[in-house]
Formats: sequence, C-alpha cells, structure tokens
Amino acid sequence: QVQLVESGGGLVEAGGSLRVSCEASGHNVNDYALGWFRQAPGKEREFVAAIPWGGGSAHYADSVKGRFTISRDGARVSLQMDSLKVEDTAVYYCAAEFRGSYFQVPQRMDYWGQGTQVTVSS
Repeated sequence: QVQLVESGGGLVEAGGSLRVSCEASGHNVNDYALGWFRQAPGKEREFVAAIPWGGGSAHYADSVKGRFTISRDGARVSLQMDSLKVEDTAVYYCAAEFRGSYFQVPQRMDYWGQGTQVTVSS
C-alpha cells in the first residue's frame, strides 16, 4: 500500500509560476514510478509528466513541454509549473505505478493522491 499526499497549488495569474509536490509513503515506494495527471471540469483525466521507474528521462505531455519540470527526490516528486496558461487550470493528481515505464495511461496507475487545485486566471 502506498499513500500519496499532494501539497502546493493555488491561484496564479497567467504567465506566473506554481509548484506542486507529492510525498509518497508506504511499502516499497522506490518500486514505483511517480508522476502527475490533471483533470479540468468536464474533461477526462490527462497525463502531465512523470519520471519512469529505474530512472531515465522524464516524460511530458506536449502541452506542457518547455514550461513544466518534474523532479524526484526519493519519495517526493515535484512539478514546477512556469509560464502558466488559463488552460492549465485543473485539479492536479499525483499518481504511482508499480515499476512503471510508460506512465501515461490513468487506468494503469496503482495509487492516486487526493488532488490539488491549480487555477490560472487571465
């Protein structure tokens, strides 16, 4: 069992920056890839960024490449969001996938955090 607790988020004007973080705890956390999805009202949950299990290059959705940066330090994964756009407004969810390498399919995630709201105003 793995628990994921997000922090950060909030309200920012377009062009601004925010940082969200997620602390994982529980059994064999190092066996899990960690990353982020988001869900805007009326839309499906979509992949944002992840660091695959075992290391390697981070993966990003095309919509956030060059603006968002994901990092992991042990059981903590953070998402630095710069040059935010109104369309980045969503609930951001931390997720964990056991030994995940692709990490872009919500249905494959093993654990989810409770989500944190990010709102970007125009």
